[in-house]
Amino acid sequence: MYYGMGYGMGYDTSYLVLVLVSTLLGLVTQSYIKSTYKTWSKVGLDCGLTGAQVAERMLADEGVSGMRIQPIAGELTDNFDPRSNVLNLSRANLSGGSVASAAVACHEAGHAVQHSRGYIPVKVRSALVPIVNFTSNVWMIVFFAGVAIGLAGLVQLAVILFAFSVIFQIVTLPVEFDASRRAVAYLERSGMSETAVRGARKVLIAAALTYVAAALVSVLQLLYYLSRVQRRND
Repeated sequence: MYYGMGYGMGYDTSYLVLVLVSTLLGLVTQSYIKSTYKTWSKVGLDCGLTGAQVAERMLADEGVSGMRIQPIAGELTDNFDPRSNVLNLSRANLSGGSVASAAVACHEAGHAVQHSRGYIPVKVRSALVPIVNFTSNVWMIVFFAGVAIGLAGLVQLAVILFAFSVIFQIVTLPVEFDASRRAVAYLERSGMSETAVRGARKVLIAAALTYVAAALVSVLQLLYYLSRVQRRND
């Protein structure tokens, strides 16, 4: 990254290392989730249910009603939309009867249960959404404006704005971990085979690692920017 106006001239080696580490973490975790999902998408459920059907049964078991399940385009694009109470499942997971399909579908059902039960980390993350939507769009503008005119106060403000994104990533971790915990717990008590439960757990652990990697990268970025501000002040 190039700096001017009091931030040093030339390329910052530490930033290049950060980019390399971030890229490597992203590639490794994405590769792992895709390979793990692919492996367990080839293993069918003994019960013969589809991912959507397993999710429906989990919601009923948890006493959650009023949820719709609908298809969404793409692969591993599954999500729960709390605004419309809809579980969006990719077609492979919606109609597929694999261990991977059940794992992903129940994970999203786990998010629906969280919202229904008023899970505190979900409330915190939801409260952060409008803030992060704003700060994520303006922090870089403020940062580069501060660098361009050599105003340390603007750079410090930019780092504070970026910190909200880091907090959001960190708060997301318990939300995702808990949704996976609920999914595996349901699969266990629903009488799924030991193989199915083990495979579902592996798929969800692989998925969780992508969130861990994203949070770690965000923290490293924040530490980097804080160090730049500190060096500027020294």
